[in-house]
Amino acid sequence: MKALVLERSVARFAAARAASLVAGSGRGITVGPLRLTDAEPPGLPGSGWHEVRPRLAGICGSDLSTLDGASSRYFEPIVSFPFVPGHEIVGEVLGDEHDGARVVVEPVLGCLARGIDPPCPACAAGRKGACERIAYGHLRPGLQTGYCADTGGGWSELLVAHESQLHRVPEGLSDEAAVMVEPTACALHAALAGGVVAGERVVVLGAGTLGLATLAALRHHSLPSAVLVVAKYAVQRSLAASLGADQVVAPEELPRAVRRLTGSLGASSAGRLQRLAGGADVVFDCVGSAGSIASSLAVVRPGGRVVLVGMPGSVRVDLAPLWQREITLAGAYAYGSEDTPEGPRSTFDLAFELVASAHLERLVSARYPLERYEEAIRHAAAAGRRGAVKVVFDLRRPARRGWQATEVEAGS
Repeated sequence: MKALVLERSVARFAAARAASLVAGSGRGITVGPLRLTDAEPPGLPGSGWHEVRPRLAGICGSDLSTLDGASSRYFEPIVSFPFVPGHEIVGEVLGDEHDGARVVVEPVLGCLARGIDPPCPACAAGRKGACERIAYGHLRPGLQTGYCADTGGGWSELLVAHESQLHRVPEGLSDEAAVMVEPTACALHAALAGGVVAGERVVVLGAGTLGLATLAALRHHSLPSAVLVVAKYAVQRSLAASLGADQVVAPEELPRAVRRLTGSLGASSAGRLQRLAGGADVVFDCVGSAGSIASSLAVVRPGGRVVLVGMPGSVRVDLAPLWQREITLAGAYAYGSEDTPEGPRSTFDLAFELVASAHLERLVSARYPLERYEEAIRHAAAAGRRGAVKVVFDLRRPARRGWQATEVEAGS
């Protein structure tokens, strides 16, 4: 089968890191450890496993960080090489009673997938993202499909997935909508973890896929009095407004915009606003850089909450405001079961509903075949600047014959 395979190569990771630092994210793809190859399909690890043929597979910010050689070394014990990337997947089940069924893959490789019985406390409670056994069981280490040598990933023509990972796609929901379910589940989990209550003032910092999906989730599942979104690019500003942002500002406008929104006093030095006396009740940082974390801490009120939605790496941040203002800093990773007024519900069930109601398929901006992976990676790394949001690999077989590049105008 055709697959994009990531090998363990310190030299190639270093070369990719150097290229990305000099020329920008995505520019190390030609010298990095990712290659297109004819690979052996992964075998079924045991009972309850199915072969899945991807139809669309997204390119995520965490994928780009890995390819840029910028991922934290924290992940080294919980991934296994060589692996096929790709964890945002809509595909078809092959070769059993479910043959041809369209499914979305829930990529976390928790206790059920690993054949561990009894499951860890987190998995037993439905919180798969907090699984304590992601390096154990009958699979090699891998926190998710797309980071495990035994399962394959979405950037290929075949992967394997456990039945506990598969969610059937409703009739009438397009592949473009379905491929948005996994990132939307991440954003929805974060939005609910933020604990926003009626009347609170919220900032969403970053308006890529995660930021826009977090905004949609906030508008669907909470009642903030105002949501201010920070967006760099025109396409992001337009989509944020259409998804319910009360105000959209450029990054450099954030402190003064929050000051106006909240009526906070401000302290200035040399004509520049340095800090706020008050601030927003909750900030969702959907970037995960040192700069975005510092900005989040600068504009949240004393006693407020900052939720890290974007994946941070090794960053250096002044935590004095966290201490002095008694701010709660929380991470939000993956999904599982969410507490709702109707009782516990699967994050993925909620994500299917949100994707459909908010028409999040409009965030899919460009599709590429595997053969053009270098171009696809560069496009995804520069998505906002190029007027795009989500870039995906298109592995649908009819689309591959006489395949032509397909770029969708964002927001259409």
